[in-house]
Amino acid sequence: MVRRTSIVIWIVLIAASALLVSRLHVDTDMTAFLPRAASPAQRVLVDQFRDGVVSRLVLVAIEGVTADRSAAISKRLAERLRGNDDFVAVENGEDRGFQRDRAFLWSNRYLLSDRIDADRFTTAGLRTALRHDLAELASSASVLVEHMLPADPTGEMLHMIEQQTGGGEGPARHDGVWVSPDGGRALMLVRLRAAGSDIDAAQRALAAIRSAFAAATKDPPDTAARLLLTGPPVFAVQARDRIKSDATRLSVAAGLLVATALLLVYRSLRVLLLAFVPVVSGALVGIAAVGLVFRAVHGITLGFGATLIGEAVDYAVYLFTQTAPDSPVEATMARIWPTLRLGVLTSICGFSAMLLSSFEGFSQLGLFTIIGLAVAVCVTRWVLPVLIPARFAGVRQSPTMMRIATLAMRGRRLRIGVLALVGVAAVSLAMDRGRFWAGDLASLSPVPPAELRLDQSLRHDMRAPDAGFLIVIRRPDQEAALQAAERVGTALAPLVGPHPLGRPALAGFDSPTRYLPSLATQRARQAALPDAAELRSAMDAALQGLPFQPGLFAPFIAALDKARSAPLITRSDLDGTSLSLKLDQLLTRQREGWTAMLSLRGVTAPELIARSIAAVPGATLVDLHAESDRLLAAYLREGVSLACLGAAAIVLLLAASLRSLPRLAAVTAPLTAAVLVTLAALRWGGHALSIFNLFGVLLVVAIGSNYCLFFDRQRGDPAGMPRVLASLLLANACTVAGFGVLALSRTPVLHDLGLPVAIGTFLTLVFATIIMSPMQPPSPSDAAAH
Repeated sequence: MVRRTSIVIWIVLIAASALLVSRLHVDTDMTAFLPRAASPAQRVLVDQFRDGVVSRLVLVAIEGVTADRSAAISKRLAERLRGNDDFVAVENGEDRGFQRDRAFLWSNRYLLSDRIDADRFTTAGLRTALRHDLAELASSASVLVEHMLPADPTGEMLHMIEQQTGGGEGPARHDGVWVSPDGGRALMLVRLRAAGSDIDAAQRALAAIRSAFAAATKDPPDTAARLLLTGPPVFAVQARDRIKSDATRLSVAAGLLVATALLLVYRSLRVLLLAFVPVVSGALVGIAAVGLVFRAVHGITLGFGATLIGEAVDYAVYLFTQTAPDSPVEATMARIWPTLRLGVLTSICGFSAMLLSSFEGFSQLGLFTIIGLAVAVCVTRWVLPVLIPARFAGVRQSPTMMRIATLAMRGRRLRIGVLALVGVAAVSLAMDRGRFWAGDLASLSPVPPAELRLDQSLRHDMRAPDAGFLIVIRRPDQEAALQAAERVGTALAPLVGPHPLGRPALAGFDSPTRYLPSLATQRARQAALPDAAELRSAMDAALQGLPFQPGLFAPFIAALDKARSAPLITRSDLDGTSLSLKLDQLLTRQREGWTAMLSLRGVTAPELIARSIAAVPGATLVDLHAESDRLLAAYLREGVSLACLGAAAIVLLLAASLRSLPRLAAVTAPLTAAVLVTLAALRWGGHALSIFNLFGVLLVVAIGSNYCLFFDRQRGDPAGMPRVLASLLLANACTVAGFGVLALSRTPVLHDLGLPVAIGTFLTLVFATIIMSPMQPPSPSDAAAH
């Protein structure tokens, strides 16, 4: 009855899990491996990674042809892309791309300019502006000034244009489009309409860019032209493709390696299929559990399935290998179950540290593995014996494997060598003066170094500023955020100039209020505008003695009179201009309210800036580089804490189960040695450790403890040690294969998890064999009897 109940429960569980898995969404967003940030400044940083406007920008370059041809292709490409709804803005330096911007600035100059006040339109204010115009008419800017002078003698348009450019230079130009400094590339900036987290939309948009490029180079043909794409959307799509490919490739590779090992040892297809029953069951239920809790399963979690193959198959290996010929499987299971159960619990303790992580991706990996291992061991315990035919009484072990196991037991004489190696590793780690931990967020990036170098190269060509400092303001609504940003701008204005030490405290800043002033400020500016009669009288007086023709400034008087009653500017008024891109970078809506950001340039005195904005409640100066370092340090602190917690839980569990200090010391000695040598090996290889390596080392303890427990259980029966060791050798080979293929992954999470586990679990078995084997191996006749 119990056997039948086990089968029924197993079938129902598998069927329900398969149904759930068939409906699951596979997520490949790598920001799942960024934790929940602790401080407001860190939240800004992480939000920009996840879904900021920067996450929607694609940098485009055209190279491989002459500057004239690349410029022509750029124009044709931009023309095609501007008609596509997937793109909000397409900028390549052409003037036509800025016509809407200029029209918007010109039409709204008296609401947008921060110089508007009542004094500006008095006789004295107008006379000062007109004298400045006379000086400009004699300069190199005379053509532009002469064109705007009748309608804008106070120079508001030129003032705003100077603010928009930040006083700096944009990209170089050739034939009206942006090019790299050497002219070898034509450059373009494309902003996607979809959110940065919408990878399907990003993939569709990138395909549209490539298709438009193919059309732009077709007539006339430019076969030598090459298209380069970089930026967060490109990285996201490439990462998804890479993760999907790795998940499939690694799982297949791990499965084939494990299957090959099992076939070589057991030489039975039936045993092979039975061995994979717990693996498939655990993986299916584990994925279903992740879907229930997280509503989606990350592609990396699927890639981690390769590790489940390597470890979950161990349980069947222990059962089959430790079952002697003509011995019932049930008897073997009853004998090894206490050790197997304890080993699974230690593994669960290790993976629980991942489950508690603030990284959602790690939490998924932890939940998947815990559920998968628990199901796999339960299937091994209650389902597998039922599936084995009654006439199936034990597995005949490979003679070669048994000979290897017997020889391995003679390795006890190498204890001194192990002790020396561990000592060298410990001293090496203690005296390590190199960069021990990966020191920046790039260590968490799924982007290969070559792609990062291309991105940096194109950003350099675009002369994109390095945004090192931000001022962040959070308010419950948009109007309050804009008003606070205006107060901060007023506080910063005196700092853009000489510093008490003789250097500027701040070269400049950009504020969302340059593109969208608060409604209160717009009303105040309108109120400062004089009526037509008053302005005409002030202008006539200001013109006395100046060489301007009578009636020249009639357009100015009409424009000012129109601005007095013009509708106030709203956010939607910027749609269709590239100014909306700049505004959206600096003013964002979030679930808890609105965030206004002011980007700073040329900061030399951050402490002075912090004091200047202290009067604005909630305004925070953020050093992005320092904050990213703090964020990474917080990740590492959490990782170290959780790893220590997981290791402590494993040791406590072992202590409670073994109830003997000498036995506990014997079981933990190989684990300690393996961890030290693994860490040292990574450092000897020039590998700066990441948080992923840290969790990998914890898994060495969780998985390796299984080997040590079997050695401990067998201490009173040396004759049976070869068969036990044979099972451990095969299980270890499967585990090393499962995690070893992860070390070949192009995704940092999988690579940095797999490498230390593959090394560490192998070393754990080697050290356990040397440290915990009986003093004398059994005689061949004793070994054969078992």
